[in-house]
Amino acid sequence: MKRVAVLVSGRGSNLQALLDAKQDAYKIALVISNVPEVEGLARARAAGVEALTIDHKRFGKDRELFEREIDAALRTHKIDIVALAGFMRVLTPFFVRAWAGRLVNIHPSLLPKYPGMNTHARALEAGDAEHGATVHLVVEEVDAGDILGQSSMPIEPDDTPETLAQRVLALEHKLYPQCLAKLAASIP
Repeated sequence: MKRVAVLVSGRGSNLQALLDAKQDAYKIALVISNVPEVEGLARARAAGVEALTIDHKRFGKDRELFEREIDAALRTHKIDIVALAGFMRVLTPFFVRAWAGRLVNIHPSLLPKYPGMNTHARALEAGDAEHGATVHLVVEEVDAGDILGQSSMPIEPDDTPETLAQRVLALEHKLYPQCLAKLAASIP
């Protein structure tokens, strides 16, 4: 069973989905937030998972120094895979290279469409017929890594960015645990 660390910045609903998933390929062994006292940390502790805060603000503009502290915590806890779940930081080449092939993210669009932010509004503005979520490996270019899985749904005529976000989140909660389990099973 692979040891997974989940990096969060907020409420941790995808973290909860990973914690709740019934599978035997991975175990959530550590949760790290870059923001103190977020709900994701409380979710981890409620599940009996060690939860740490490494506040990025302490490091000023030195993103790599911040990530080196995260990396040290991951190695101390013998982590095999790092899962980003609402972690609102763009990672430096140092961190991406250090965890290459073992660093995974969930993104609220059908990549390669709409990398980055505001995906739901962008899909609506484009008049897309469908929208969804993608689990992918993290590479140095934002939201450009190999796709591990996708889930889609039709866009309804009365959808707003907010309603679309809620519906896509439900897809994410099913997709992420499945893709993480497949990745964990594929790593020796």
